[in-house]
Amino acid sequence: MEKFLNKIKEYLKNISNKDMMRNLFIILIIGIILFILADIFIENNKQQVKIGDNLDKVEDLQGSYSDYSTLLENKLENILSQLKGVGEVKVMITLEDTTEVVPAFNTTKNNETTRENDAQGGTREIVREDMTVQVVTNDNGEPIVLKEVRPTIKGVMVMAEGAENLEVIEMLYAAVKTVLGVHGNRVEVYSSN
Repeated sequence: MEKFLNKIKEYLKNISNKDMMRNLFIILIIGIILFILADIFIENNKQQVKIGDNLDKVEDLQGSYSDYSTLLENKLENILSQLKGVGEVKVMITLEDTTEVVPAFNTTKNNETTRENDAQGGTREIVREDMTVQVVTNDNGEPIVLKEVRPTIKGVMVMAEGAENLEVIEMLYAAVKTVLGVHGNRVEVYSSN
């Protein structure tokens, strides 16, 4: 270690001020380049995390879509299987689209009117309108939701053990139409083996 320090001292003694300034300048430039590269890599990493967070949110939205249809299917299977003569029931529900979330907005509107008179006696009026729309968030930075619009039901398929009987089929049609509020042309009932 002592030999290394002695070599550095000898090198510094032999270097002129001009060479020393040039070396310090080169070291400074290399340091700046390293600093910029580190900043780029850190920013790139942050963007990857943000993209990952957004993908998680998209997956959550898709999950809520399937969760909503699954929830409806399970409730319907449970209630229909309790009807007289029906037996075991399987239900499939298809939805038009996903759940629509309506966030709260804070809207600010500014109107500014300016009147100018020119030298010939003419008047000019300038009206400027500015509108600012901002999403209202809670303390965690999440948007405040005013309402959620559930997707409309596209179709329902019911498979029941007792669906050989016409009375049971009519009962299942009526129950599905009443519970889900859909038209009869969107409901199909089949017998299961």
